Amino acid sequence: MPTINNEHKDRLFCFLFGSESNKEWTLSLYNAVNGTSYTDPEEIEFTTIEDVVYMGMKNDLSFTLFSVMNIYEQQSTYNPNMPVRQLIYAGKLYNKYIQRNKWNLYGKKMIPLPIPKLVTFYNGIEGKEDEVLKLSDAFGADKEAVEPDIEVRVRMVNINYGKNQGILGACRPLSEYAWLVEQIRRNRAGMEIEEAVDKAIRDMPEDYEIRPFLVGHRAEVRDMCITEYNEAETMQMIREEG
Repeated sequence: MPTINNEHKDRLFCFLFGSESNKEWTLSLYNAVNGTSYTDPEEIEFTTIEDVVYMGMKNDLSFTLFSVMNIYEQQSTYNPNMPVRQLIYAGKLYNKYIQRNKWNLYGKKMIPLPIPKLVTFYNGIEGKEDEVLKLSDAFGADKEAVEPDIEVRVRMVNINYGKNQGILGACRPLSEYAWLVEQIRRNRAGMEIEEAVDKAIRDMPEDYEIRPFLVGHRAEVRDMCITEYNEAETMQMIREEG
């Protein structure tokens, strides 16, 4: 059974898709994003770095599947700095990978590295559409005169309910998660966040795949959603104050 780090809480997205007990959901998400059809969730090896946090919450998960190193991040507010954050995160993962396999960085043999795939799952209310964020967009004006030697691309996918029907339709747990987030937002218009979360879980259709997991971890789920809501509210106030 997955546990909650009391110091740094998981986001609900990471709790659902980054748990050993839910590897089949992680595989479904990978297949939906990449258009693949892998069937064995046990091929997934989680490599999430536990001490990487954002506003007190872990919003990332990483795993390898065959020769691919996947870094997934969930954001409820748009952040143009995702490429540099993912670059730093990927560097830490590669360092762990090299140490674990006892590769010699200074040897004559080329080290075989997993292929990085970087995806941010966005479900904010700012109306952002899918895009590919590039590290080079952050470089100064001189980048036209000086060609940079490093580039990082992060694919940002809008997973709000009703968006990206191809991906959400191919990953049932992701579609159900998007439904839950949408219901909480609607409920929040007339009630406190705690009640909004509880009502959304109660109203979730019985045949939803993620429902037993959410009901079984209701207290943790409520705590995560409250923290995420407070984070989004704080970010909005920061933007308004300018």
